[in-house]
Amino acid sequence: MTRLTITKLIQPLDRLAIATMLILSLLIGFIIWEGDAVKPNVRAFSWQNQQIGADDTSFSLTFSRPMDDKSVEDNLKIVPPLAGKTSWAGRRLVYTLLSPAAYGTSYKLELQGAKDKFSAEEGNKRLIQPFTGSFTTRDRVIAYIGANAVEKGRLVLYDLNQEQKKILTPPNLIVMDFAPFPNREKILFSARFAQDPDLLSTQIYTVTTGITAKATSQTAQPNKIDLILDNKDFQNLKFDLSPDGTTIAIQRGKRDNPGEFGLWYLRLNSDGQPDRRSLKQLRSQPGGDFIITPDSKAVAVAQGQGTAILPLQEDATKPLDFLPQYSLVQAFSKDGSQAAMVKFNTDYTRDVFLVTNQGINKPLIKTKGSILSCQFDPNATNLYCLITQLISKGQYAEQPYLVEINLKTQQQKALLMLPINQHNIHMSISPDNLGLLFDQVVPIADTTAVLPNDTLKTDDGQPIASSSVWFLPLLPFTEITPTNIKPEQLPLFGFNPCWLP
Repeated sequence: MTRLTITKLIQPLDRLAIATMLILSLLIGFIIWEGDAVKPNVRAFSWQNQQIGADDTSFSLTFSRPMDDKSVEDNLKIVPPLAGKTSWAGRRLVYTLLSPAAYGTSYKLELQGAKDKFSAEEGNKRLIQPFTGSFTTRDRVIAYIGANAVEKGRLVLYDLNQEQKKILTPPNLIVMDFAPFPNREKILFSARFAQDPDLLSTQIYTVTTGITAKATSQTAQPNKIDLILDNKDFQNLKFDLSPDGTTIAIQRGKRDNPGEFGLWYLRLNSDGQPDRRSLKQLRSQPGGDFIITPDSKAVAVAQGQGTAILPLQEDATKPLDFLPQYSLVQAFSKDGSQAAMVKFNTDYTRDVFLVTNQGINKPLIKTKGSILSCQFDPNATNLYCLITQLISKGQYAEQPYLVEINLKTQQQKALLMLPINQHNIHMSISPDNLGLLFDQVVPIADTTAVLPNDTLKTDDGQPIASSSVWFLPLLPFTEITPTNIKPEQLPLFGFNPCWLP
């Protein structure tokens, strides 16, 4: 066969294929000669450009190649610093925070100089491509019931980072109590009409805050009010919102027979709207104070001389547990593993006990006065309690004070003394564990005066003249001294302050 004939048999497509094979062969040979010099990189950062809250406790970094664990951990930087611990699952690093990230803060994550797992075998050629990520935390926002002329009885939001105030409810409603939803987008509240003097005529509503759960979402419309539960046939006495925001527990009494009262529950959908068919009464004997458990599946109710744990379901006839020695649950830790419970003693003293799901019962504090409230910090390492002690002033008087108890060592530190005989104090610990809110209510001195129907009143019915909101910084237990714990009065006139989650 002649050369001309061979040339004719090789078509253009064949020539292209042969050329491509030659080029690929050269490239393969070059890669084999040089080795794999492609730099590893971060493929995904789970908090990239996200806004996080206290419930966000860990982030992950996913790498393109197996990494040298120690070199990543040594070169990972978070600015400002966030203490945490690392764990690995293949090419994925999980970083778990030891404490919640500070609210109102922008964070930057940097990683450079980390090595590929096999880089030591090849002369440390493969260092990671430098990576920078960023995320923010929610603004520090509080809610309270206003006490001045414009905000009187209305639900108010205050953003401490932006220094912006927002009134959520109209002037014709007097807010009695409230609880924010975990995503901050709504607040559940009970209120009566301003011209109705009956404190038991409350209805239950939700109102939108104008805050969105995600930084990338569109701004929500505030002040949208929905009626959740009316007072047509029943009086709504108290309520509690479950930690997951899906269930309301309500203590209700029949309007035509106030002695007929009990505990009810109502399910909410993902938009916070009630499922009317789910309004059910729990089959249990009437009880006193109650609180929904952290898993949102049960409610702890004071019954007789003890506390019953009742499942939130209509057909439940028996409690999940009954604690006869404790008359009241003051607080649960966030994970539900611990509870602060009150024991009433025969010598007229009261104890706060730490009760755990491991069967441990530790007495923490005893008083001859009152135990107003207790709250765990987000890490459940400390317990904060508002306690009163009896003092001799020629007549019966109680001195309220705030005490911090280290749950590991059971050491106590009194943080703050409050005005004598003031029982209507509310406190709220910030979700990032950096501060505590409390109020100071000034009652109307003249108890014989005829008061208008829209007069604000405390939980025990005492008329309010004015009220202020205070902020107390929280420091590590070992750093607390009488000189560095000083409360600051905020430029707000109201009561029942509460941090948004």
